[in-house]
Amino acid sequence: MLEKSHMKLVRSLRRSVWNVQDEFGIVEEGDKILVCLSGGKDSYTMLDMLVNIQKGSELNFELIALNLDQKQPGFPEDILPRYLENYGIEYKILEKNTYKIVTEKLGENQTMCSLCSRLRRGTIYEYAREIGANKIALGHHREDVLETFFLNLFFGGKLETMPPKFLTDDEQITVIRPLIYCAEQLIQEYADLREFPIIPCNLCGSQPKMQRQMIKEMLNAWEKEYPDRKEIMMTSLKNVHPSHLLDKSSFDFKDFLTEQPIFTIKSKVL
Repeated sequence: MLEKSHMKLVRSLRRSVWNVQDEFGIVEEGDKILVCLSGGKDSYTMLDMLVNIQKGSELNFELIALNLDQKQPGFPEDILPRYLENYGIEYKILEKNTYKIVTEKLGENQTMCSLCSRLRRGTIYEYAREIGANKIALGHHREDVLETFFLNLFFGGKLETMPPKFLTDDEQITVIRPLIYCAEQLIQEYADLREFPIIPCNLCGSQPKMQRQMIKEMLNAWEKEYPDRKEIMMTSLKNVHPSHLLDKSSFDFKDFLTEQPIFTIKSKVL
């Protein structure tokens, strides 16, 4: 029997994911969803939350846990298969030596995240098409969304972040992010409660002066000084006024007196 504080934690996370479902319809009848499992706290939590939706809704959909073994040195190959066998869910372990490709192509001081994620994403998309999966679930949480927004703002020159769902370029697969309303700290507490067998990724986190890490520290400092700042920023991402920005493709400034505002999304966000 869970303690009262633990029940509150579980309910909070489940409520956040159900809110994403209610607002954006990330899971639909007949879906075949690949749940990407890295062995980190976020993906373990995401699997639990999607199983909760499967049990608690009238929707009929399929979940397949997927791990990509990138042949990173020291990766414990036995942990995820054993966990998923005990969990009782269909799963697949893909093996592809992207680690060798990344380390051969990049210099000593170059960050690895971008190339590593592109290679990983391409392999996962290819497998999804192979088995007829129409959706891929990724474990990005609230802080990932905010950090990406500020990375694009400060370093990319654009207002863009991680949407709750979007179509791949070939329009065959929808990528969903069930945890985007979930605070990272709550996910960490949930992972501790569930005692997930965490598999750390030392490839990216070991690199100094990562831009994302600097953004994370900035956001945490703001949150410490002004509590609830992160939640307010998340609300702002749902409250966009194109006429008060400078993007002519999103708002027709020349004809705004006679024409209705034109709001378009450049990427294939659903």
